[in-house]
Amino acid sequence: MALRIGDCLLLKGDLGAGKTTFARALIRALAGDSSLEVPSPTFTLVQNYELRFPIAHVDLYRIANPAEIDELGLQEAVNIGVAIIEWPEKADGNLPTGAVTLSLAEWPDDPEGRVLRISARKDFMRRLHRSRSIRAFLERHGRENADRSFLLGDASTRTYETITAGAANEILMNAPRQPDGPPVRHGKSYSAIAHLAEDVTAFVAIGQVLRRKGFRAPEIYAFDLDQGFVLLEDLGAEGILDLKGSPDPSRYRAAVECLAAIHATKWPREITVGDRVHVIPELDRDAFLIETELLIDWFVPRAEGHRLSNADRAAFRRLWTERHRSLQSAEMGLLLRDFHSPNIIFDESTRGAGRVGLIDFQDALIGPVAYDVVSLVQDARVDVSEELQDGLLDHYCQIRAGESGFDEIAFREAFAVLGAQRTTKILGIFVRLDERDGKPGYLQHIPRLQSYLERNLRHPALQELAVWYQSHGVLTAQIGVGS
Repeated sequence: MALRIGDCLLLKGDLGAGKTTFARALIRALAGDSSLEVPSPTFTLVQNYELRFPIAHVDLYRIANPAEIDELGLQEAVNIGVAIIEWPEKADGNLPTGAVTLSLAEWPDDPEGRVLRISARKDFMRRLHRSRSIRAFLERHGRENADRSFLLGDASTRTYETITAGAANEILMNAPRQPDGPPVRHGKSYSAIAHLAEDVTAFVAIGQVLRRKGFRAPEIYAFDLDQGFVLLEDLGAEGILDLKGSPDPSRYRAAVECLAAIHATKWPREITVGDRVHVIPELDRDAFLIETELLIDWFVPRAEGHRLSNADRAAFRRLWTERHRSLQSAEMGLLLRDFHSPNIIFDESTRGAGRVGLIDFQDALIGPVAYDVVSLVQDARVDVSEELQDGLLDHYCQIRAGESGFDEIAFREAFAVLGAQRTTKILGIFVRLDERDGKPGYLQHIPRLQSYLERNLRHPALQELAVWYQSHGVLTAQIGVGS
């Protein structure tokens, strides 16, 4: 679990020390297949495995001249995956830099046992220490014999593992506390201003209160708030998309019904978790604005080839400040904030709100309830047709029409404003992921977001903003086309 792309493991030890046995066990663990055929590469020199990331298993025992090593492409293997190298001494130092050395020797009092000594850079040792801490956490909670397998990582630093003990699967969330980044405004970091969770306290708090209110969040079996470990119920893998990856209208309707139920529920602002109290933040003006400004910090400079003038930035902030002010009369409630297809699990065997599983809510806020409806029906990664969007909006409004205080006209205006705000934010995020983080794959979604944005900007309340966006080519920029 500690391995990452770019790692190179050098296995040292005498004949019979267990280098191949160790490599075989490691590769099988990465494959999640204890019976995977892993032959020794003594004669082939290299055995390649296409797993979660590519693995090159290398044996240099038969190398006669270190110069031959260049032909094996070890550096290329490390650039795209992980290299496991037996007999690295034969390379005479001709190896990728920053490698991890694993030295195996017989246990002095037991010829069947082995001593493993590790020499590595601090970043690898930190990862290894965290993986061992997860094992200790599982042992403390009765999962000492459980198998661990990588499940997924997301756009943040969180990762997830499947924990298997007997026939049951559970999910381990590994979310180390994120320290504040550099101050960007008024001495605060971006995450502090945008109210992004910096540890797992918010996830545990919101998850527990969702379950108490009758919604299908995963049961939390154990957690360590300080270390950032949460052991969860596995809600399954069935989502709300069809086999072609398109929205399943009936399941989207069920998700809309779940949102309507959430929005008709009263929620506490303060939630006790262990010895801590989590206060659900508000979508205040600073959070609202700093998210929109991702567009003028990243997207617009990419589209126009230069940074905006101070006057243009000021006009943008003024227009969005006015829109935030207009939302103060909107209906307020709990926003899960990322209520879209990747974060919704579906259970066909259940009825009502219980069909819809909720798995991503650590950044939940109190704000205009239309926000999560936007997240669902204008999914950044999935095409939701305008016809389906409008049908889902009508369904939501019909469900809530009989409730005291529900104002459909105000809701639809808030939907347009928040739809424009959310797509504005995500356009900036996707360009930032490309330019800052080297993740160009997100650019493919930009044309879809521009289409959603155009829909929202048709609303009369957004007339002035529509003019600003058109004058800066936001709707027509070719970023992401062909990516």
